[in-house]
Amino acid sequence: MSLIFYYFLMAIGLSMDAFSLAIIYGTNGIDRKKIILLSLVVGIFHFIMPNLGGYLSHILLTNFTTYSNLISGIVFIILGVEMILSFKEEDVKNELGGILDIILFAIAVSIDSFSVGIVLSLENKNLITAGIIFSIISATFTFLGLILGKFLSDKVGKISKVIGIIILFLLALKSLLIWCMFR
Repeated sequence: MSLIFYYFLMAIGLSMDAFSLAIIYGTNGIDRKKIILLSLVVGIFHFIMPNLGGYLSHILLTNFTTYSNLISGIVFIILGVEMILSFKEEDVKNELGGILDIILFAIAVSIDSFSVGIVLSLENKNLITAGIIFSIISATFTFLGLILGKFLSDKVGKISKVIGIIILFLLALKSLLIWCMFR
């Protein structure tokens, strides 16, 4: 039972980026179908990434964990710049256009699960159980973040987009600072 609780707490920590980024994209008036699709894809990636990390741990242990925060930071910056560029265009909504945008979003918020999978595999932990818990929590947090972002957009308008862009760059800064500290 304590292992399940341990995975649950880890899942909450791993899902905070998904929640924050989901709030940002929710401010763009994303439709209900994409809210559900994005939540499911993020959940799937939070299942796949730790298991993939555990499977590939012996190969990637010395290389990938060093660069996971750098990759996350770069992806957050790309998403932030994309939002700034679309923010200037009055007629265009910055929705997650296609499957590539959705996958990029899911990778950005689940890359840290890959590193956690590497660490858990070293401790001989059950990655399937961890992946299931990570998946459920991250899908839920993504869904709630998108709904909250949509609500904020309705109440606050364009200011919510500016706040979202600031949060996105703060997430990028956090990832890049962590990368700088541990390289």
